[in-house]
Amino acid sequence: MTSGVLRATGLPGPARPVTTGRPQRWLLVLALVVGAVVTADVLNRGPLERLDLRAAEVVGGWGLRDSAAFPFVWSVTQVGGRVTILAVLAVLVGYLVWRRRTWLPLVRVLTALALLTLVVYGIKYGTGRTAPAYPGVFLFHEDGASFPSGHVANAVLMWGVARWQAVEYGLPLAVQRTLWVLSVLGPLVTGLAMVSLNFHWVTDAVVGGAVGILLLGVVHALDAAVLSRWVRARGRQTA
Repeated sequence: MTSGVLRATGLPGPARPVTTGRPQRWLLVLALVVGAVVTADVLNRGPLERLDLRAAEVVGGWGLRDSAAFPFVWSVTQVGGRVTILAVLAVLVGYLVWRRRTWLPLVRVLTALALLTLVVYGIKYGTGRTAPAYPGVFLFHEDGASFPSGHVANAVLMWGVARWQAVEYGLPLAVQRTLWVLSVLGPLVTGLAMVSLNFHWVTDAVVGGAVGILLLGVVHALDAAVLSRWVRARGRQTA
């Protein structure tokens, strides 16, 4: 079953659709506006900087980085870690390539990964914002790579791509639901964990989420316009 929407059966009440998670236009516009406004505020050291400083002061008082809870909270940050997500994607994509005889899932993942690396690190090194562990909020600093949060952007984009593949290729409903949860809650818990450990400012996490949504929309658009057509054309040539 390769439809973009699958309906859960055997559940009480109306059937619940499991969608591929392609960002709707309103969400893309919202992500663009939020990302642009917050970035402009950060670059101009606007009022959101005071919110960042206050939040960092509060969570710093919790002392999580020096407590017994640190290993647990740090492990939560890895929900958005590249190694964690790529390990899951390697299994998922490997299975689909083997069972469905198509390279399209791999092409989608590699495209998303390339875009994520170029865009996120381009912004990081372009702004040079340091993490809350530094005494103050520095911009254009040689050691600054805090803005935006790569973990949050990674969680939005890559869990979104994983969910997309699970739904499109009709994997078991339990797999689809698990990846749906990770694509929705993964970025949220990752951002909260990063901020609670003072690894990132609040605005880092917000813009990381916005960037992830926009990149997911870009990958979906590229797939519709280029990737799917190219892979299918290659498949016909090989056949």
